[in-house]
Amino acid sequence: MPTVLIISDEADFSRRITARWQMERNIPTFTLLSGELWPRFSVDVFDVAIIGQLRRDLLSVVLEPLHSTGQPVFCVCQDSATAQLIHDRWPRVSLLRPSEHWLETLVLAASEAVHRARAEVRARGLEAACVALERQAMLGRYMLEMRHNLNNALTSVLGNSDLLLLEPGSFSAQTRAQIETIRNMTLRIHEIMQRFSSLEKEMNVVAQQAVQDSGKTFAATAAGD
Repeated sequence: MPTVLIISDEADFSRRITARWQMERNIPTFTLLSGELWPRFSVDVFDVAIIGQLRRDLLSVVLEPLHSTGQPVFCVCQDSATAQLIHDRWPRVSLLRPSEHWLETLVLAASEAVHRARAEVRARGLEAACVALERQAMLGRYMLEMRHNLNNALTSVLGNSDLLLLEPGSFSAQTRAQIETIRNMTLRIHEIMQRFSSLEKEMNVVAQQAVQDSGKTFAATAAGD
Protein backbone atom coordinates (compact mmCIF):
# COMPACT_ATOMS: atom_id res chain seq x y z
CA MET A 1 0.00 0.00 0.00
CA PRO A 2 1.34 3.50 -0.82
CA THR A 3 2.70 5.57 2.05
CA VAL A 4 2.21 9.33 2.37
CA LEU A 5 4.53 11.12 4.76
CA ILE A 6 3.14 14.32 6.30
CA ILE A 7 5.47 16.56 8.32
CA SER A 8 4.10 19.66 10.01
CA ASP A 9 4.17 21.45 13.35
CA GLU A 10 0.44 22.08 13.00
CA ALA A 11 -1.67 19.06 13.96
CA ASP A 12 -4.69 20.52 12.19
CA PHE A 13 -2.77 20.57 8.90
CA SER A 14 -2.18 16.82 9.00
CA ARG A 15 -5.71 16.14 10.23
CA ARG A 16 -7.31 18.09 7.37
CA ILE A 17 -5.26 16.30 4.73
CA THR A 18 -5.96 12.82 6.06
CA ALA A 19 -9.66 13.62 6.51
CA ARG A 20 -9.94 14.90 2.95
CA TRP A 21 -8.08 11.88 1.57
CA GLN A 22 -10.63 9.57 3.19
CA MET A 23 -13.07 10.76 0.52
CA GLU A 24 -10.90 9.30 -2.25
CA ARG A 25 -11.37 5.79 -3.61
CA ASN A 26 -7.78 4.77 -2.91
CA ILE A 27 -6.57 5.65 0.57
CA PRO A 28 -2.84 5.34 1.32
CA THR A 29 -1.10 4.72 4.61
CA PHE A 30 -0.20 7.92 6.45
CA THR A 31 2.88 8.63 8.54
CA LEU A 32 2.48 11.84 10.55
CA LEU A 33 5.47 13.60 12.10
CA SER A 34 6.31 16.99 13.48
CA GLY A 35 9.42 18.88 12.50
CA GLU A 36 11.00 18.10 15.86
CA LEU A 37 10.38 14.36 15.55
CA TRP A 38 11.58 14.01 11.96
CA PRO A 39 15.33 13.76 12.72
CA ARG A 40 14.72 11.04 15.32
CA PHE A 41 12.13 9.03 13.38
CA SER A 42 13.39 9.39 9.85
CA VAL A 43 11.20 7.43 7.43
CA ASP A 44 13.19 5.86 4.60
CA VAL A 45 10.31 4.40 2.59
CA PHE A 46 7.51 6.63 1.35
CA ASP A 47 5.82 7.41 -1.94
CA VAL A 48 4.95 11.08 -1.42
CA ALA A 49 5.93 13.61 1.24
CA ILE A 50 3.82 16.63 2.20
CA ILE A 51 5.37 19.42 4.24
CA GLY A 52 3.32 21.94 6.18
CA GLN A 53 4.21 24.76 8.55
CA LEU A 54 7.68 24.32 10.08
CA ARG A 55 10.10 26.48 11.99
CA ARG A 56 12.51 28.10 9.58
CA ASP A 57 15.53 26.44 11.23
CA LEU A 58 13.96 23.01 10.54
CA LEU A 59 13.44 23.53 6.81
CA SER A 60 16.91 22.33 5.86
CA VAL A 61 16.78 19.44 8.34
CA VAL A 62 13.53 18.19 6.81
CA LEU A 63 13.80 19.09 3.14
CA GLU A 64 17.42 18.17 2.44
CA PRO A 65 17.05 14.40 3.00
CA LEU A 66 13.59 14.35 1.40
CA HIS A 67 14.85 16.17 -1.68
CA SER A 68 17.71 13.69 -2.09
CA THR A 69 15.37 10.66 -2.21
CA GLY A 70 13.97 11.62 -5.60
CA GLN A 71 10.41 10.99 -4.40
CA PRO A 72 7.66 13.59 -4.95
CA VAL A 73 7.64 16.28 -2.25
CA PHE A 74 4.91 18.90 -1.81
CA CYS A 75 5.24 21.90 0.45
CA VAL A 76 2.46 24.28 1.51
CA CYS A 77 4.08 27.65 2.24
CA GLN A 78 2.43 30.44 4.17
CA ASP A 79 4.68 33.27 2.99
CA SER A 80 6.44 34.18 -0.24
CA ALA A 81 9.90 34.47 1.34
CA THR A 82 9.85 30.85 2.49
CA ALA A 83 8.48 29.75 -0.87
CA GLN A 84 11.32 31.53 -2.67
CA LEU A 85 13.91 29.99 -0.37
CA ILE A 86 12.57 26.49 -0.99
CA HIS A 87 12.36 27.09 -4.73
CA ASP A 88 16.00 28.19 -4.87
CA ARG A 89 17.52 25.51 -2.63
CA TRP A 90 15.27 22.52 -3.36
CA PRO A 91 13.91 23.00 -6.89
CA ARG A 92 12.29 19.55 -7.06
CA VAL A 93 9.85 20.43 -4.29
CA SER A 94 6.37 21.32 -5.57
CA LEU A 95 5.13 24.49 -3.87
CA LEU A 96 1.55 25.38 -3.00
CA ARG A 97 0.26 28.57 -1.42
CA PRO A 98 -2.81 28.49 0.85
CA SER A 99 -5.89 29.46 -1.13
CA GLU A 100 -9.57 28.66 -1.21
CA HIS A 101 -9.03 25.28 -2.89
CA TRP A 102 -5.50 24.44 -1.78
CA LEU A 103 -6.55 21.24 -0.02
CA GLU A 104 -8.36 19.87 -3.07
CA THR A 105 -5.41 20.75 -5.28
CA LEU A 106 -2.92 19.17 -2.89
CA VAL A 107 -4.78 15.88 -2.51
CA LEU A 108 -5.39 15.64 -6.25
CA ALA A 109 -1.75 16.33 -7.13
CA ALA A 110 -0.39 14.07 -4.38
CA SER A 111 -2.75 11.25 -5.41
CA GLU A 112 -1.50 11.46 -8.98
CA ALA A 113 2.07 11.46 -7.70
CA VAL A 114 1.36 8.31 -5.68
CA HIS A 115 -0.11 6.58 -8.74
CA ARG A 116 2.84 7.65 -10.88
CA ALA A 117 5.37 6.49 -8.30
CA ARG A 118 3.68 3.10 -8.03
CA ALA A 119 3.48 2.82 -11.81
CA GLU A 120 7.20 3.53 -12.07
CA VAL A 121 7.94 0.82 -9.50
CA ARG A 122 5.82 -1.66 -11.45
CA ALA A 123 7.48 -0.60 -14.70
CA ARG A 124 10.94 -1.17 -13.23
CA GLY A 125 9.83 -4.58 -11.99
CA LEU A 126 8.46 -5.49 -15.41
CA GLU A 127 11.63 -4.26 -17.06
CA ALA A 128 13.73 -6.46 -14.79
CA ALA A 129 11.42 -9.40 -15.50
CA CYS A 130 11.74 -8.78 -19.25
CA VAL A 131 15.53 -8.78 -18.97
CA ALA A 132 15.43 -12.10 -17.10
CA LEU A 133 13.02 -13.58 -19.65
CA GLU A 134 15.21 -12.40 -22.51
CA ARG A 135 18.20 -14.15 -20.97
CA GLN A 136 16.19 -17.33 -20.59
CA ALA A 137 14.93 -17.02 -24.16
CA MET A 138 18.50 -16.59 -25.38
CA LEU A 139 19.50 -19.75 -23.55
CA GLY A 140 16.51 -21.56 -25.03
CA ARG A 141 17.37 -20.43 -28.55
CA TYR A 142 20.94 -21.59 -28.05
CA MET A 143 19.72 -25.00 -26.88
CA LEU A 144 17.50 -25.32 -29.95
CA GLU A 145 20.31 -24.28 -32.26
CA MET A 146 22.71 -26.78 -30.69
CA ARG A 147 20.14 -29.56 -30.53
CA HIS A 148 21.26 -31.21 -33.76
CA ASN A 149 24.94 -31.28 -32.75
CA LEU A 150 24.07 -32.54 -29.29
CA ASN A 151 21.87 -35.30 -30.72
CA ASN A 152 24.74 -36.39 -32.96
CA ALA A 153 27.06 -36.56 -29.96
CA LEU A 154 24.48 -38.53 -27.97
CA THR A 155 24.01 -40.96 -30.85
CA SER A 156 27.76 -41.55 -30.94
CA VAL A 157 27.95 -42.17 -27.18
CA LEU A 158 24.91 -44.45 -27.26
CA GLY A 159 26.19 -46.43 -30.25
CA ASN A 160 29.63 -46.97 -28.76
CA SER A 161 28.09 -47.98 -25.43
CA ASP A 162 25.97 -50.60 -27.17
CA LEU A 163 29.01 -51.93 -29.05
CA LEU A 164 30.99 -52.26 -25.83
CA LEU A 165 28.13 -54.07 -24.12
CA LEU A 166 27.97 -56.59 -26.99
CA GLU A 167 31.34 -57.96 -25.84
CA PRO A 168 30.41 -59.70 -22.57
CA GLY A 169 33.84 -61.08 -21.72
CA SER A 170 35.89 -58.00 -22.46
CA PHE A 171 35.13 -56.05 -19.26
CA SER A 172 34.72 -56.71 -15.59
CA ALA A 173 31.29 -56.56 -13.97
CA GLN A 174 32.08 -53.16 -12.49
CA THR A 175 33.17 -51.73 -15.84
CA ARG A 176 30.07 -53.10 -17.56
CA ALA A 177 27.91 -51.50 -14.88
CA GLN A 178 29.61 -48.16 -15.52
CA ILE A 179 29.08 -48.50 -19.28
CA GLU A 180 25.40 -49.30 -18.69
CA THR A 181 25.12 -46.21 -16.51
CA ILE A 182 26.63 -44.11 -19.31
CA ARG A 183 24.18 -45.64 -21.79
CA ASN A 184 21.16 -45.07 -19.53
CA MET A 185 22.12 -41.46 -18.83
CA THR A 186 22.62 -40.90 -22.56
CA LEU A 187 19.11 -42.19 -23.19
CA ARG A 188 17.82 -39.86 -20.49
CA ILE A 189 19.50 -36.85 -22.09
CA HIS A 190 18.10 -37.92 -25.45
CA GLU A 191 14.58 -37.98 -23.96
CA ILE A 192 15.09 -34.46 -22.62
CA MET A 193 16.20 -33.23 -26.04
CA GLN A 194 13.13 -34.84 -27.60
CA ARG A 195 11.02 -32.97 -25.08
CA PHE A 196 12.64 -29.72 -26.24
CA SER A 197 11.53 -30.53 -29.77
CA SER A 198 7.98 -31.22 -28.59
CA LEU A 199 7.89 -27.97 -26.64
CA GLU A 200 9.06 -26.03 -29.68
CA LYS A 201 6.25 -27.50 -31.77
CA GLU A 202 3.66 -26.80 -29.06
CA MET A 203 4.82 -23.20 -28.71
CA ASN A 204 4.67 -22.69 -32.47
CA VAL A 205 1.09 -24.02 -32.53
CA VAL A 206 0.10 -21.69 -29.66
CA ALA A 207 1.73 -18.71 -31.39
CA GLN A 208 -0.06 -19.46 -34.67
CA GLN A 209 -3.38 -19.83 -32.84
CA ALA A 210 -2.83 -16.50 -31.07
CA VAL A 211 -2.18 -14.79 -34.41
CA GLN A 212 -5.34 -16.31 -35.88
CA ASP A 213 -7.42 -15.27 -32.86
CA SER A 214 -6.05 -11.73 -33.06
CA GLY A 215 -6.96 -11.58 -36.73
CA LYS A 216 -10.50 -12.78 -36.03
CA THR A 217 -10.92 -10.24 -33.22
CA PHE A 218 -9.67 -7.42 -35.44
CA ALA A 219 -11.98 -8.49 -38.27
CA ALA A 220 -14.97 -8.66 -35.92
CA THR A 221 -14.16 -5.22 -34.51
CA ALA A 222 -13.80 -3.75 -37.99
CA ALA A 223 -17.11 -5.31 -39.06
CA GLY A 224 -18.82 -3.87 -35.98
CA ASP A 225 -17.54 -0.40 -36.82
